[in-house]
Amino acid sequence: MNETKSILLVGVGGQGTILASKLLTLGLLEAGYDVKMSEIHGMSQRGGSVSSQVRYGTDVQSPVIEKGGADILVAFERMEALRWLDHVKPEGKVVVCDTAIESMPMKVGKAIYSKEIIQELESRIETKVVPAVELAKELGNERVMNVILLGALVRSMGLESIDWDQLIKDQVKPKFVELNLQAIRIGMEQVATSGTGHMESA
Repeated sequence: MNETKSILLVGVGGQGTILASKLLTLGLLEAGYDVKMSEIHGMSQRGGSVSSQVRYGTDVQSPVIEKGGADILVAFERMEALRWLDHVKPEGKVVVCDTAIESMPMKVGKAIYSKEIIQELESRIETKVVPAVELAKELGNERVMNVILLGALVRSMGLESIDWDQLIKDQVKPKFVELNLQAIRIGMEQVATSGTGHMESA
């Protein structure tokens, strides 16, 4: 039976969303899956909305995830999680970084950034909040927050058997390899899987 899984990664420019999705795609390809990936960039400058859709299985026909079709939504920013929530299956999951990046209308006072986004997500769908920015700062480099979220995604989807360490060694500049290896392990540690396959807090 061909069961295609759909992963939606969303964030804003400068967060490394596309890099994380490319690492994910490479890992899935090396594991023998048929993989289709598409990416959408909003405003080209830093801060614009960015999304990437990754679908994998034995025979994937299209890279496009329809509304209500994603098994998991990985959001690098809170507002983006809410913006894309209708693309997730009712029984799907959300992994969200608890960080807020205000858009220009919010910065100039023409829109308000809700402080209740996490609560709303948790009331509507299975949600795991990952403090990826804080964890990355503890490692000494805020930029690896994307690899921390990748680790949380890997654990949430049961993809630990893929050799992510080797992939990182192949794709990352040597001086940043150990940092990224630590980041993906920390991300995996944020999510514990129960016997039912559901996410639990680690």
